[in-house]
Amino acid sequence: MTFGCIDIGSNTTRLLVAEVDDGRLREVTSRRVFTRIGASVSASGEIPPGKVAETTEATKALADEARELGASQIGVVGTAAVRHASNREQLERSVLVTTGLRLRVLSGTEEAELSFAGACHALEHVRGRLAVVDVGGGSTEIAVGRAHRAPEWSESLRVGSSLLCERHLHSDPPAAREIDAACAEVYELLAGVEPPAADSAVAVGGTATSLTGLVGGRLTQESLRSGLARLCTLSAQQTARELVLPLERARLLPGGIAVLAGIAAWLGCALQIVSGGVREGTVLQMAGGGA
Repeated sequence: MTFGCIDIGSNTTRLLVAEVDDGRLREVTSRRVFTRIGASVSASGEIPPGKVAETTEATKALADEARELGASQIGVVGTAAVRHASNREQLERSVLVTTGLRLRVLSGTEEAELSFAGACHALEHVRGRLAVVDVGGGSTEIAVGRAHRAPEWSESLRVGSSLLCERHLHSDPPAAREIDAACAEVYELLAGVEPPAADSAVAVGGTATSLTGLVGGRLTQESLRSGLARLCTLSAQQTARELVLPLERARLLPGGIAVLAGIAAWLGCALQIVSGGVREGTVLQMAGGGA
């Protein structure tokens, strides 16, 4: 069967259409639209009416595309920016009325569990405990467990690429002191978190997959520090050209790397970049008869 998942995040609204056969997922198409809900939220915590309308229209266009590609079931999920918005019900209602689809707002725990499941589908042989790290725009999810089972432990942290850029990274290119302040916030958040020991770790999500051209597919403390130093010499436009990224993604990349650098040091091991995440986890859940 063919399934679709639309993930409304802090930076992007993303579509995955995939076929699932005997628990194996095969991507048909994936696409993203930069809707930037997180950056639009006002001081009162509300998503502006114009942004609700824009995100709803993006969701409708992606849902129509999924249906055209044969998706028999489409799930729409919302992550950190939607989760923390004081008027999220307005977006839920708008999406339902316009698309006929229910927007499921994920808790931090649910988001971590789906990211874990989505990452595991891309891994063939994993021994021992696996840590899965998903850095988003408005939050970072970490889950630890054994592959293809429910995670034993998870945590959702209120830090992400967009939030760090808004709080600290105001220069273009970012100044070293701004990078230091961003990293310090990450270290402070992680200081009181104690996960079970992991034998290996992977990174999923847009931040991680954007890094291969800068630091390769294996994220070590050294490679991430080197990547941050490199970004301090490049404007966002230069980064976008060099790494062949959308400008919006290039602008947020320093914040995302700061989160990953802190987590790599905290875990004490390198992170391998893999495909998969919330959308893949949601598709697999739907295929298994879940929400």
